[in-house]
Amino acid sequence: MLMKCLCSRLMTGVLVLVGLALGGVANADRPIVAAASDLQFALEEVAGQFEEDTGLSVRLNFGSSGNFRRQIAQGAPFELYLSADEEYVLALEREGHLVDEGVLYAIGRIVVMAPRGDPAQIVSESLEPLQERLQAGDIRRFAIANPEHAPYGVAAMEALQSADLWDAIQPRLVFGENVSQAARLALSGETQGGIVAYSLARAQRIAERSDYALIPRDQHTPLRQRMALVDGAGETARRFYQYLQGDAARDILEHYGFALPEDDD
Repeated sequence: MLMKCLCSRLMTGVLVLVGLALGGVANADRPIVAAASDLQFALEEVAGQFEEDTGLSVRLNFGSSGNFRRQIAQGAPFELYLSADEEYVLALEREGHLVDEGVLYAIGRIVVMAPRGDPAQIVSESLEPLQERLQAGDIRRFAIANPEHAPYGVAAMEALQSADLWDAIQPRLVFGENVSQAARLALSGETQGGIVAYSLARAQRIAERSDYALIPRDQHTPLRQRMALVDGAGETARRFYQYLQGDAARDILEHYGFALPEDDD
């Protein structure tokens, strides 16, 4: 009886170890992709199409490009990095964390956004209505991504500076950890709007709740978005990286308002 019990326990232990090993293999086959949060809707669609076309899948982790840049430098287990600011990628490549300097995959845009019906009446590419409402005291809170680590926050700051609004609006700013969080804040009802990524504004679940206007390109530094494989990336990550450069992925990026690199002036 004792021998039978010991054998049973041994078998259970073996099965647990096998299960953990298989789980590790499964995770190894689903690499973690670190992606700028402006890609949330577009990249989810691309990843779904990639899985349908190849039978392979990836795990998407969205956040601010600056935070991912720091995490990759510290050894975080990402295999592919899609940044909203190419300088983060180029810096990581110089430090030896990436396979190479990668490729430019898209050019982003920003919009001024407010809840549907625009009760604050700020939606205009010129930002003049925002200035008027600010002077009238109607803007109590306004959302942008944190410029300290989010490229879309930097672009929003530059656009506000170009319109001579930065000093006046600073006390009323609320910062999202990334541009996706800034978009949620802009539509939360707790702010009078915000400046966020065009790609998020074009997503159906946001578009049906908001009004927005494109801010002219010359009001901020171009959002040149670069991606690269992290050193040690596996085969699935490499295939996804190549897929992102193909027609199917590029069509989806264009649908969400990104300009393709060859369209950049």
